Amino acid sequence: MYLATARQAPEGARGGGRVAGNVLALGLVSLVTDISSEMVTAVLPLYFVVALGLSPLLFGVLDGLYSGVTAVVRLLGGHVADRFQRRKAVALAGYGLSAAAKIGFLVASSPVALGGVLAVDRTGKGLRTAPRDALISLSSPADGLGRAFGVHRAMDTVGAFIGPLAAMFVLWASLGSYDAVFVTSLCFAVLGVVLLALLVRDRQSPAATRPRLRSLWTREFRRVVGWAALLGAVAVGDGFLYLLLQQELRLDAVHFPLLALGTAAVYLLLAVPLGRLADRVGRWPVFLTGHVALAAAFGLLLTPYVNVFVVLALHGLFYAATDGVLPAAAGPLLPAALRTSGLAVLQTGQALAKLVSSVLFGALWTIWGVSTALTVSLTALAAVLVGAAVLRPLSS
Repeated sequence: MYLATARQAPEGARGGGRVAGNVLALGLVSLVTDISSEMVTAVLPLYFVVALGLSPLLFGVLDGLYSGVTAVVRLLGGHVADRFQRRKAVALAGYGLSAAAKIGFLVASSPVALGGVLAVDRTGKGLRTAPRDALISLSSPADGLGRAFGVHRAMDTVGAFIGPLAAMFVLWASLGSYDAVFVTSLCFAVLGVVLLALLVRDRQSPAATRPRLRSLWTREFRRVVGWAALLGAVAVGDGFLYLLLQQELRLDAVHFPLLALGTAAVYLLLAVPLGRLADRVGRWPVFLTGHVALAAAFGLLLTPYVNVFVVLALHGLFYAATDGVLPAAAGPLLPAALRTSGLAVLQTGQALAKLVSSVLFGALWTIWGVSTALTVSLTALAAVLVGAAVLRPLSS
């Protein structure tokens, strides 16, 4: 029996106070899958830099690859999902590919091999993210998208909260074995695939209403994609934040995942309230506020006295104000029949921006040191934020 058989409001209807069953089913899948992915993400920075001895530049290349390699796959997956009206099938392929990639972490040890494993894992993420977000958008009323994405991201973040704890426990129980973390992560990834297959229902658009691909590239949507990508290119990635805090606190491998846990805890608390706030006061202002919080978090790292709780709280606020709010803002700009393709374009811009950001920050850190790298990045982020606030692409 489908969990998603709960009553769902048609797109464009007023939302009331309920969230569609399909959104809850997708949230459950994301919860379990995020336990898997965050177990790996929580240990990768330390694994790369400490266990494998990679430089900040090489870590930046791999960290960027972790996000940017999927650009073409995202676009292709989004087009296939819309063209054949098989959003669930494309998402299922993506979740399955990411699960299979977890096996690679058990055998890869060189930077080249790890880069290949990360490419496969992120290819899976690239395939699944746009169809998943399109299903959320198509299952929810237009005036409740912020709430729907907030609920989904909150459930997703429960997994992100559990993942680092699970990684820490497995590292402790296995006396520091990274392989034990990867095996446990694989088990959760497989469970996520099974839940998606059993619980989530597809959403299709009538064939007669399918517009051409070029119809999604409106002026307003172009501006959203451009500004979101530009902000992503000047924002410093999570891995660098956690590495800087690890150096400040001198954390060992077992306790390193606690940093990601702090971000996830704040994200979990704020995802739904900020989603509702975005529905009321405007999604673009909330999105920009999240980037202000990110700038403040890294700005604190330049001060003599770093308060780790404040830094992680600001980092969690950044994600709560941006991760679900951006697709909620972009969704109504896209035709229903091309929702997956449009969101794939948006996510591709962000992925390529993350690739640029990670490589540039890693290079700046390696060549001129972390203080210079942070100063340059924060200056660029402040300039882009001013531009995005003045030349806002959305009226709400």
